[in-house]
Amino acid sequence: MNDHVRDLASVREATDRLLTSAGKLDNAGVTQPSHLPGWTRGHVLAHVARNADALVNVLAGRRMYASAETRDADIERDAPRPLSVQLQDVRDSAALFQEAGAAPADWTRTVALRNGVTDDASRIPFRRLIEIELHHVDLGVGYELEDLPEDFTGREIAFLAARFAGNPDVPAVLLTAADGRQWHTGRTQGDPMPVTGAAPDLLGWLAGRRDGASLNTSGALLPALPPL
Repeated sequence: MNDHVRDLASVREATDRLLTSAGKLDNAGVTQPSHLPGWTRGHVLAHVARNADALVNVLAGRRMYASAETRDADIERDAPRPLSVQLQDVRDSAALFQEAGAAPADWTRTVALRNGVTDDASRIPFRRLIEIELHHVDLGVGYELEDLPEDFTGREIAFLAARFAGNPDVPAVLLTAADGRQWHTGRTQGDPMPVTGAAPDLLGWLAGRRDGASLNTSGALLPALPPL
């Protein structure tokens, strides 16, 4: 069961961590490449801010983005801004998201995201937490997958495993973390391929942040995962 109040608090804490890390950059550092191909750190920060706006729209029952083209254009527009402007935008948009999350609402209702995806309103704060935590890593400022809160890492592995579960293009896989936690994903038919490793490495592979080279597959090739 989703606890949106707890997740909103986690979003606030994660946002503060991201702002502290990004605040150590300078204007030149914002223009440097991030860990995401084709994106500078400015693109990442702009996306984090615009995603907050988009999720406010979702909670209000509006379209998440006017269009995919508008989403992309807004990020390109905002990416070159000076560091101080980037940080204030992330801070202000995060405050608006927290305000929307604190408003009285039916958290059991279904809300619409992008590309026909729907979800329970109560999971929107966790979706925002995913954006903050993973893009903090993407900034390339020393915050790594190993630095993510353990509870978040487990929940995000479960979230992504569920996303790929039943996908006919992904073979059956049994993920096992070093601490014994397990998750199934991929097709439901056939014996699952065992994939074991540290939880951050499992998350990195599922989220497209690592190639899975450090995972143990007993000699089998890791399957290609669909884009997120």
